[in-house]
Amino acid sequence: MSRYTHVIFDFGGVITASPFEAFNRLEQERGLPRDFIRRVNSADPDGNAWAKFERAEIDAAAFDSLFAAEARALGHELEGEAVLAVLAGAVRPAMVAALDTLKARGFTIGCITNNVPSGKGAGMARSEAMAAEVAAIMARFDHVVESSKAGVRKPDPAIYRMMCEALDVAPENCVYLDDLGINCKPASVLGMHAIKVTSGEQALADLSAVLGTVLP
Repeated sequence: MSRYTHVIFDFGGVITASPFEAFNRLEQERGLPRDFIRRVNSADPDGNAWAKFERAEIDAAAFDSLFAAEARALGHELEGEAVLAVLAGAVRPAMVAALDTLKARGFTIGCITNNVPSGKGAGMARSEAMAAEVAAIMARFDHVVESSKAGVRKPDPAIYRMMCEALDVAPENCVYLDDLGINCKPASVLGMHAIKVTSGEQALADLSAVLGTVLP
């Protein structure tokens, strides 16, 4: 019998396809070096435009200009609005089915997402249809923590503690899934079993093994 009673998910890159795939397509279209957007966002990681926007300290217009300035400082032209336009990834149906299976089997599920106050809803969708699809997914969670509402973002340990406090659970009883190792590390340090997601199939296989239950 698994000791884990709660499963906490990242959203982008776990429930949906990784935004990095969309970033790479944008870079290719613009003739930019591969992973240039990630390079911009990793420079001054706690004080750059991306970090400020995820904590809702700036609005979309300010992000647009600040990101452009940061990109220019690294030698290329790219406006922030272009990055926001491709941010929302496609939903992975198997992951959504897994949420329903976990709920049916008595697990409590949560979501910790770094997002920005742009687009429509928590998934930053660019269309009403996508926003409705994301809202239906978010409704499945017992609790959701959004960086743009909480004013704190992963990998700050405080955001993981917020989730544990809201669900009244010890970290040791939680599994946490994220597509970024930097976000898995603080969860693991707190005592959660962290799974780094590289694909939907891998995530479900690893989660099934940890929980001792087969997920679709």
